[in-house]
Amino acid sequence: MSVRFVLGAVAALGLAACQPEAPEDSRFGVGFDQTFDAQRTNRDAALAGMNAVPAAPTISAQPLPATGSAADTAAQTTAILAQTRSSDAESLAAAANNSGVAPIVASPSNPPPAVLDNASGISQENNFDAVSGQRSIEGDAARLAANRAQYQVIQPQALPERTDTGPNIVAYALSTSHPVGTKVYRRSGFNAKNRYARSCSQYRHQDHAQTAFLEAGGPQRDRSGMDPDGDGYACRWDPSVFRNVSGG
Repeated sequence: MSVRFVLGAVAALGLAACQPEAPEDSRFGVGFDQTFDAQRTNRDAALAGMNAVPAAPTISAQPLPATGSAADTAAQTTAILAQTRSSDAESLAAAANNSGVAPIVASPSNPPPAVLDNASGISQENNFDAVSGQRSIEGDAARLAANRAQYQVIQPQALPERTDTGPNIVAYALSTSHPVGTKVYRRSGFNAKNRYARSCSQYRHQDHAQTAFLEAGGPQRDRSGMDPDGDGYACRWDPSVFRNVSGG
């Protein structure tokens, strides 16, 4: 027998000695033991408990009060009051915790609020109790008499006469009757547009322009070109304003 054969046999025997024993129960594979059965038993027991029907609640044999009866109303009122008291107590506690000061609870036993005798900006003339200590009927009568003594009656006076000798545009407006734009007087058309714009731009108001126009010989003459259409009214002056005031 050769040396190689002897060495091979020794190695085979060594490997066989190191191999673990096979489990006696062939139902378990590699890496499993009998704990699997225990876990399955526990799971089945838990599932059986979940599917169990709960016990029926206890039913009182005391009959309920008839709907709408005094007993029914009293029972509902008691339940509502119990809920309200619980809610109010929670609200008061929350308010006290937030602000640090407990809120005031409305109650008939609370003292009445203080009454201000004279609030700023509020008149007390309609409060007889407040005014009676400050005024009297005799004092009011004396004040009325003093106010009447200060009345002054101003008599109407005649208007002053005009002292100037210049043209009166009001009298001129009342002496005319033709509307604006009606040609009454002859005018020259030479450079009329430029002369009109230059002359009328010198006056801030149409009344001033009409007065100057009449002083310069208008309405018969128009040396400055203030009345190019020949109606006798300078720089678009309208006499109807004065006519309407006089009722004419």
